[in-house]
Amino acid sequence: MDHAKPLPSYLIQRYHGWKATAYADNKAWYRRLAESGQHPRAMVISCCDSRVHVTSIFGADEGEFFIHRNIANLVPPYTPDGKNHGTSAAVEYAVTALKVAHIVVLGHSNCGGVRGCHDMCAGHAPELLESSSFVGRWMDILRPGYERVKHIDEPLRPRALEKEAVVVSLENLMTFPFVRTAVEDDRLTLHGLWTDVGEGGLEQYDPVKSTFSQV
Repeated sequence: MDHAKPLPSYLIQRYHGWKATAYADNKAWYRRLAESGQHPRAMVISCCDSRVHVTSIFGADEGEFFIHRNIANLVPPYTPDGKNHGTSAAVEYAVTALKVAHIVVLGHSNCGGVRGCHDMCAGHAPELLESSSFVGRWMDILRPGYERVKHIDEPLRPRALEKEAVVVSLENLMTFPFVRTAVEDDRLTLHGLWTDVGEGGLEQYDPVKSTFSQV
């Protein structure tokens, strides 16, 4: 492999700063985590977007969350077809091996992936319809959500679709047999959240009312 390069100097400086401060002050805790393994109480499925910082939002420490990030915080439906399914594998590991008590799906404002799905489904992004588009084929997961919001006026539709991304993922989680069994046995609870990056707001999904409300 000839293309890997050394880290940029600013990242190396930040690492040494962390090692000398946060790590040095909590060395026993880090060693305990290394020796005893991870025992997170919750899995968080969030977007790859760099503006969404899950541990900061909830003030979480190392070892507290099992975090999986992908484009638009989507969970595909249960399809054991032998293909590569990073998200499905992460869900399986969290539920069957780590036995987390909660799975949180966290959507966010101004999501580029969701916007891409919106434009693709509306016919404005033909490049995403190409079979070679990884993003387009991934965003196909959200097409059922687009069908539910396409009647909404365009200025408001993308934000509605961001929240549908959370709902679609919750629905798809329940298609996994081991998730459904754990939920029905009261060993696992599912939660849907949406955060406004600019305002710092957090909304949670109410399945009874089929709406999001401020936390």
